[in-house]
Amino acid sequence: QAQLVQSGGGLVQAGGSLSLSCTAHGRSFALYRMGWFRQAPGKERESVAAISWTDGSTYYRDSVKGRFTISRDNARNTVYLQMNTLKPEDTAVYYCAAATGVRPGGQYDYWGQGTQVTVSS
Repeated sequence: QAQLVQSGGGLVQAGGSLSLSCTAHGRSFALYRMGWFRQAPGKERESVAAISWTDGSTYYRDSVKGRFTISRDNARNTVYLQMNTLKPEDTAVYYCAAATGVRPGGQYDYWGQGTQVTVSS
């Protein structure tokens, strides 16, 4: 079992930066992949970025490429999301997620509690 604890986020003006972190706590699990999702009011949850725990390969949705950076600290079981040049459309609740193995459809096993990111225009 793992518990994901998120920190970071908040309110920033357009063009500003924020960072998120997410640490996996618990015993007897091995991370395979971690990712960040977001959900804006009235919209479906969408994948933002993901990183492989084995080789560090990354994925970004097109709208955040060049602005967001996902990184990991294997020793701390922590994933980070650095968000630069933020836009009002980035406003959402951001969730981290962890997969402990290969999952069909890229599914995840554990989810963080969510943290609000608000970008004012």
